[in-house]
Amino acid sequence: MPSRSPWTCVLWDVDGTIVDASDGILRRLKICLEHFGKRAPTRAELVHWIGPPMYESFQVNVGMTPEESAQAVAFYRTLGKADGYTTGAKLFPGMADLITDVAAAGIPQATASSKPEVQVVALMDHFDLSTSLTAIVGATPDEKTLSAKADIVAEALRRLAAAGVDISRPVLVGDRHHDVEGGAVHAVPVIFVRWGFSWPHESEGAQAVVDDVDQLRALLLFGESPAPADATGVAEAAGVAGPAVGVADA
Repeated sequence: MPSRSPWTCVLWDVDGTIVDASDGILRRLKICLEHFGKRAPTRAELVHWIGPPMYESFQVNVGMTPEESAQAVAFYRTLGKADGYTTGAKLFPGMADLITDVAAAGIPQATASSKPEVQVVALMDHFDLSTSLTAIVGATPDEKTLSAKADIVAEALRRLAAAGVDISRPVLVGDRHHDVEGGAVHAVPVIFVRWGFSWPHESEGAQAVVDDVDQLRALLLFGESPAPADATGVAEAAGVAGPAVGVADA
């Protein structure tokens, strides 16, 4: 069946949306925080760490100063480089096929991740997804110069436009409130995935919420859900017939 996508391009968050890197993140955080005399998070507390830039998280979650946070980020990244950026990382089921199919449908794609870009490139290469992406965009190594989601989204759109992509109807797929807020700055609608690391309220403000990859596929490729829903969402907002999946209450 040919694609009837309402989108001219798709932006992807990475951690919690495409990739589950929680095992490696938890292990490195434990080593890093204990090194700086701080309590390591439990797995349940990873929701506070996965999504925002680490430079921000060290300050918000354990009360580090900006200077201490910069030191912690450098130490944490040293651990990651020694580990290998892809160690322990897994794709969420069905995501590789979906990204490949979106590319095959002729819809340009880019990552828009707060993870350092060198790591995003390594992950996309590792999972053989780089060829399906027009641009791979992430944060700068210091996670300060370029790290806020709104700035990452702007950079992803800039690179897509520079590559000749029509960015008039973009959509961002993510799993945290940072994605919703960052997309809103540039009037980019967000499809919120529930399989990531988030609290239920974080989907507020998203155009649509999906529970599985099949629902996401229907919205990205056909602008409609597999089954009717009692709400108006992404598809109608884009001017494409078809009900939306689990539209969030704003």
